[in-house]
Amino acid sequence: MDTQDKYTALQEYLHTLGSVAVAFSGGVDSTFLLRVSHDVLGDKAIAITLSSPLFPHGELTASQTFCNTNNITHIVFEADPLNIPGFTNNPPDRCYLCKRALFSQLLTLAHQHGLAHVIEGSNLDDLGDYRPGLKAIDELGINSPLRYAGLTKAEIRALSRELGLPTWDKPSYACLASRFVYGEAITPQKLLMVGKAEEFLISLGFRQMRVRLHGRLARIEVMPEDFARIVQEDNRTRIYDEFKALGFSHVSLDLKGYRTGSMNETIIAKE
Repeated sequence: MDTQDKYTALQEYLHTLGSVAVAFSGGVDSTFLLRVSHDVLGDKAIAITLSSPLFPHGELTASQTFCNTNNITHIVFEADPLNIPGFTNNPPDRCYLCKRALFSQLLTLAHQHGLAHVIEGSNLDDLGDYRPGLKAIDELGINSPLRYAGLTKAEIRALSRELGLPTWDKPSYACLASRFVYGEAITPQKLLMVGKAEEFLISLGFRQMRVRLHGRLARIEVMPEDFARIVQEDNRTRIYDEFKALGFSHVSLDLKGYRTGSMNETIIAKE
């Protein structure tokens, strides 16, 4: 199917669901899914957003602004994944543990508000990486309409642009726990370090990037086209000084550049 056929299939599928609570992070995929769900189902589509230490507060603010602007009912619930048994040990199935616990809460909230389904925004491209969280989603019966319609990230961005969504060119994002090498304990202090480090890179104009944590070593991923700019003397010095002040012992640049799921490469290599 071409992109427009997939878009039609998505609308038809959402219509069959009747009423939905959208797991809404404010990212490209969930914003598109929420907008289409609300277009199709009206007030029978609401947004539920998690407030937790795993996401910068700015993401929550952006989610609230979008819902207010579009007159979409928005529920914010606070949860601390650090309290989920086993999560802070950061095992390879960390995402499974987290999504299993949090989406169970989303299901309860949805049913309390009389909604038939919880839906989430994973897309077709997500099937190409190590994603243990998708197993938890499938086990709980959470619907994934974008995957059902066969929409890729590029197609979602293109459709988002046609709809005038502000997120159509928003950089990809993921929870801060994905910055930790597996087995590295996840603590509030380390989450704060990574979050502040990424905020600093954003302030310097680096949009698509990650700061990966290996002990106290920071491994910076930026797009290859940003390599020359990040090693310019002024930027290089400012980044090093800021990261040292945040508590990192060493600061490095990943020569392969930004890519999603780079922490999964060691797992995939073993299989």
